[in-house]
Amino acid sequence: MRIATYLHEGHRHCGIVEGNAVRALPDGTSPLEAVDTRPVGAPVPLSEVRLLPPLQPPTVRDFVTFEEHVEGVRRSVDGAAGVPERWYAAPTFYFTNPYAVYGAHDDIPMPPGSSVLDFELEVAAVIGKEGRDLTPEQAREHIVGYTVFNDWSARDLQSAEMRVGLGPCKGKDTASTLGPYLVTADELEEYRDADGFLRLELTAEVNGTIVGKDLLSNMSWTFEEMVAYASRGTAVRPGDVLGSGTCGNGGCLAELWGVRGRQDPAPLRPGDTVTLTVEGIGSVSNTVVAGADPVPVPVARRRLRERP
Repeated sequence: MRIATYLHEGHRHCGIVEGNAVRALPDGTSPLEAVDTRPVGAPVPLSEVRLLPPLQPPTVRDFVTFEEHVEGVRRSVDGAAGVPERWYAAPTFYFTNPYAVYGAHDDIPMPPGSSVLDFELEVAAVIGKEGRDLTPEQAREHIVGYTVFNDWSARDLQSAEMRVGLGPCKGKDTASTLGPYLVTADELEEYRDADGFLRLELTAEVNGTIVGKDLLSNMSWTFEEMVAYASRGTAVRPGDVLGSGTCGNGGCLAELWGVRGRQDPAPLRPGDTVTLTVEGIGSVSNTVVAGADPVPVPVARRRLRERP
């Protein structure tokens, strides 16, 4: 089942996608309730609606599960080679902004103060029911479905912030794309390999030129293992989004910059269109537009005193 959230004739709906059309569910139905709900609306061509993010997540955890991405971006940021040994110990993640989620075809504003914008090609799992301290085996039944995830990244802001020793802040705060639909987990079971990974083809294009291709099954942890880790000592709840992390082989520009030793392709600028396609789920295509100017904030007051 493919579940869409969309605007049609000025009204917001949740509906079921059938071919090239969508049928509305009863008013008030959430995307997480759609699996057990029958459509009531007549089919409306998808060409006549505006796709919104398939859901508004309460939390967004973004993992880092592709070795090739880690290696390339590390080389781009600080010139270091290889993957840190600590990376292999657990599926690391950070929390990103649930209030900055855009739909499949929305324009994306340049982050204020940034001139080095990048995309990141990911797939996200969506939690359908609450769980705590789950095993990977238990976690599978807590995943309701999957969607395409573009973790837009202001590399200049990110690089400066992470020198403080914390995770990305404003460098990841302006936009994340989810879409085009929430595809229920059963739809993708045919792609699952013997090790539990979803063997989906991933493609990234900038202005119609392919810059990256990979397989989702090149992840180093399954989504079930990621959910289990996320639920350790806490709860995952309905609507929570867990990103796979950026794929390799051109899943973002920064990886290519690290491999090539130069910013080739160039950072994204207003007017550039990024299209990300995931087999079995669909495509999102967003155009970068000018953003707001940064509101000035003073530098820190220096408070340290000499110790006796």
